[in-house]
This record gives sequence, C-alpha cells and structure tokens, in this order.
Amino acid sequence: MKIGAFIFANDQAIQPAELARALEDHGLESLWVPEHTHIPVSRRTPYPGGGDLPDYYARSLDPFVALAAAAAVTTTLKLATGVCLVIERDPIVTAKEVATLDWASGGRFLFGVGGGWNREEMRHHGTDPAIRWDLLRERVLAMKEIWTRDEAEFHGRFVDFGPLWSWPKPVQLPHPPILVGGDGPTTLDRVMEYGDGWAPILRPGPMPFAERLTDLRRRCEEAGRAPLPVTAFYLGRPDEAELEEHQRLGVDRVVLPLPPVGRDRVLPRVERYAELVRRHG
Repeated sequence: MKIGAFIFANDQAIQPAELARALEDHGLESLWVPEHTHIPVSRRTPYPGGGDLPDYYARSLDPFVALAAAAAVTTTLKLATGVCLVIERDPIVTAKEVATLDWASGGRFLFGVGGGWNREEMRHHGTDPAIRWDLLRERVLAMKEIWTRDEAEFHGRFVDFGPLWSWPKPVQLPHPPILVGGDGPTTLDRVMEYGDGWAPILRPGPMPFAERLTDLRRRCEEAGRAPLPVTAFYLGRPDEAELEEHQRLGVDRVVLPLPPVGRDRVLPRVERYAELVRRHG
C-alpha cells in the first residue's frame, strides 16, 4: 500500500520544495495539495469541517506552481492535486498546465479533480453550483481530447472549441491518472465515467467505506474493467489498526495529513510517518 502526505500549502507553511525533499528522503510516495483560488469575504456556505473557516484557505498556494517547485528538487515523488477545482478553471489552460507539469516531472503527476463545496467561490468564477458536476464532466472530457490528440476539438453544452494544437503532451499515456474526489451518493458514477481512480475522504457517511469499495469493484466487473485504484484521505492521524484494515481491503494508497504550518512542526510529523511507511508501505 502506497503512503502519501497531504498539506494545505500556504504562504505561512513550510516551503513545498523543502517538504517534497523530506517526503522523498523518508520514503513517502506522494505529495498532495488542494486548490482554492480565493475565499469570498462574504459567504453563506458552511465550512464542511464545522465552525469558522481556517485562515489558511485564503492563503492557499497555486497547486501547479507549488508542485512544480516540488518537482524540481525530487526524482521519484509523485505530485498530486487533492483536488483541483476544475469547475473554476479554463479547460484549455488547465490541460496545458497538467501536461507541462507531467512533462517537466518526467511523468510523476496525479490529477485529482473535484467539484468543490464553496458556492460563493464558484460563483465568483461564473460557475452555477447547480450545474458544477456537468461542467466538471465536460471539462475533463475536453482536456482528455487535448492530451491525446494532435488536433483536438470538443463540442459540448459548456465547453465548445474547434480544432486546436497544444503541446507538450503528457509523458504518461494516455494522460496522467484522473482521480475523482468525493464521497457523495453519485461520486462513483463520475469515477466510472471519466476517472482512473477514486479519491474519497474517510469520514462517517450513510454507507461504510468497505461497502463503497465493494460497490466500486462490482461496477468495474460489470463494465468489464479492471478494479480501479482507490486513494483514501485521512482527516486525522491514522492508527495501526486503520492502516492494517485498509491494507486488507486492498486500498491502493492512503494519504496522511500534515499541519499547514512551518517546518518545525511539519518535519517531525514526516519522520513519524516514515515509520508507518516502513511497516505498511
């Protein structure tokens, strides 16, 4: 089972390059960073974690710039968005950024995508929250065309462009893995349609995680596909029993949280995670 780490990269936390070197040196498989372009001052969407929205949300680094810095100082560490808010992005520009990062890193990028939760943030980008899942679908499908065709075009309800040229193409073929984030009732529909894997957050829900895994594997079997890999995000520090259980369930990767703070508090946590890698990685 692969073990990666997630940090809410921000301008008051450890530098991405230093963190990436430490993760690679200590045997962790991947670095995951989220995306928030900004936080509206006036908003009504409740914070999913409860209470006030933490300050570091508004201080988020651009994920592609942060991961590029991490790529420049590492050789094996996977670099991942967890998740990229595609519904707030131009798909042609994002396709270029994904392909460039994959090319520059030698094929080490994992493209975690999602629809987000902050409705005011979406609206600032001109996105109607009510159609975000349809928009996400079309933008992902359009990017696939750009990555896999020398002369790409796409004609949909929300994305519409004529034949275009765009290089570089990703190193990974046909493109970097698209890992669909989320744990809602229709998430697995999206995973099956345009995903290469599922990336849920492990938290209580109406259906236990093990049952969701079984459901995903059943869907893959019915569709004649190999089982899709699952990347599970931990909200808190895992214990040995949790890791052993997810290893037994066949989870492909777990992603462990790092505090969004300075190096003095982050690096000791990386060292502790290295012990888990030695036992479960």
